[in-house]
Amino acid sequence: MAGSPARPVPRAALLRRSPAVAALCAAALGAGLLVAASPQAAADAAVRIHDIQGTTRLSPLAGQQVEAVPGVVTGVRTYGSRGFWFQDTRPDGDPATSEGLFVFTNSSPTVRAGDAVEVTGTVTEYVPGGAAGGNQSLTQLSRPSVTVVSSGNPLPPAQVIDARAVPPRYTPEGGPDAGGSINSLTLRPRSYALDFYESLEGMNVRIGTSRVVGATDPYAELWVTVKPGERPSPRGGTVYGSYTAQNTGRLQVQQLAPLADSPFPRADVGDRLTGRTEGPLDYNQYGGYTLAARELGEVRSRGLEREKTRPQAKGELAVATYNVENLDPGDPQEKFDALAKAVVTNLASPDVLALEEIQDDNGPTDDGTVSAEETLRRFTEAVRAAGGPAYDWRSIDPVDKADGGEPGGNIRQAFLFNPGRVSFTDRPGGDATTATGVVRERGGAALTHSPGRVDPADPAWRNSRKPLAGEFTFRGERVFLVANHFASKGGDEPLAGHHQPPTRSSETQRHAQAASVNTFVKKLLSADREAKVLVLGDINDFEFSGTTEALGSGGVLRPAVLSLPRAERYSYVFQGNSQVLDQILVSPAVRHFRYDSVHINAEFADQNSDHDPQVLRFRP
Repeated sequence: MAGSPARPVPRAALLRRSPAVAALCAAALGAGLLVAASPQAAADAAVRIHDIQGTTRLSPLAGQQVEAVPGVVTGVRTYGSRGFWFQDTRPDGDPATSEGLFVFTNSSPTVRAGDAVEVTGTVTEYVPGGAAGGNQSLTQLSRPSVTVVSSGNPLPPAQVIDARAVPPRYTPEGGPDAGGSINSLTLRPRSYALDFYESLEGMNVRIGTSRVVGATDPYAELWVTVKPGERPSPRGGTVYGSYTAQNTGRLQVQQLAPLADSPFPRADVGDRLTGRTEGPLDYNQYGGYTLAARELGEVRSRGLEREKTRPQAKGELAVATYNVENLDPGDPQEKFDALAKAVVTNLASPDVLALEEIQDDNGPTDDGTVSAEETLRRFTEAVRAAGGPAYDWRSIDPVDKADGGEPGGNIRQAFLFNPGRVSFTDRPGGDATTATGVVRERGGAALTHSPGRVDPADPAWRNSRKPLAGEFTFRGERVFLVANHFASKGGDEPLAGHHQPPTRSSETQRHAQAASVNTFVKKLLSADREAKVLVLGDINDFEFSGTTEALGSGGVLRPAVLSLPRAERYSYVFQGNSQVLDQILVSPAVRHFRYDSVHINAEFADQNSDHDPQVLRFRP
């Protein structure tokens, strides 16, 4: 392996693997040319788990057959990737070498925790999700033959993972000679968090009472932090503040018991996973290092409540953005009602609401339908039934299958507005392929098409949602809104991947999209430097990202979320990191405003959407 010399295979292991060599050695022993080793010496020379794991992320014995590797079973998984973990009870004392290993059996294992076993198999490096995804590999034994030596043995003591054990630095950087990969670097578990976790791969570990920073999801997993003081949010999460502040204390927790036998607990952000949680340390494609709990603590609720923003004053215009997660008429009425109630109760019925992920009238059915009239009718009726205003709406139907998202769904943005408070300026001619322009009218800027799409022919919007522009009037003042849903982060490499820093390939398209919107805003400000412009929606990128920087290039826009304290800047929770994806940016003429990220979904196991809505109030 490049950069790290492979450990020599112990001679006893070579003797076992090669019948020809074994025969020659037997003859030599008989002739007195070799001295037979004692049984204890032979056992000492045998391949052990730490020999297989080695001091880097890749096994020095990858691809080789090993025989009679000893250890005690510490956990059994009978679903998903079926197999078991076992651990050597005679560690080598090197903190860089793990003493635990996963054995992939493919079918349900017959061993139990506490069985002392000897395993023969092939050493493999399995990359969860495939090599193209950028994940680290999991060292394991495949095609195993297992011998149970005894049962009922005590398990190896669990390695404690806590704030003192996990280093504050997240990862070393990958070397340029290795293409940015950290695979060949010798592990430094006292220096880097990823090295610390890797040095425990497959071993029995435990955590004590820990704060939940990622709510229970539909796949029966949650996230905790073992570092209570690491960038906490006021509501109990852990805030992601930069590309070099990855939050080292985060750890995913699953359970080994089948859900039918032991339902996974429901937890919200800020709750506590109390007591002892113990089991093997796994690595998977959906979160990296994961505690596969053989013993799971209890969730203690901290009673997190959904936020409510204040109502706008008479002279304030309230503008909001909300990703409603693939809403279509095929969804149960309960989803429409819950989303509508949130608009009325939690968002205080904003004057204008930009919606993302409105699907066509038959959702994922792929039959050429592009209209979303039924989707929007049902949603606005649900708002009225919840006590809200009789919202009107404007949108533009996309070309079938041209805007990405769920296949057949034809998602798009839409404007809802309260005609009792604000008026929409209709300028006909906008459609899926026609770009709206900017003209000067009565001493100010105006759109040529309202609603209209922003530069839909730009390659930046290929297979992605095109921005929707609209012209509104509030108390005699024009306000321009551009509703967005930028390209997703799909395809980016994970934080815990083997390339460090990870490759963020999806940024390329978002940067181009940001430049397109920035150019359009500059046209508005060129026609009227005092134009009041709000660019809002699911930007799918952070407030510190290059995407946000490109949106504001030239000083034409500033992110309103920066008006919040750092610990309150988030609209989404991903792998235990509370982070910004949804944004509202304002032009210089919007001088005084109040901004609120209204936390009603992302921190909860019970979600109506995976995004939190954003509200901005100002006096035009």
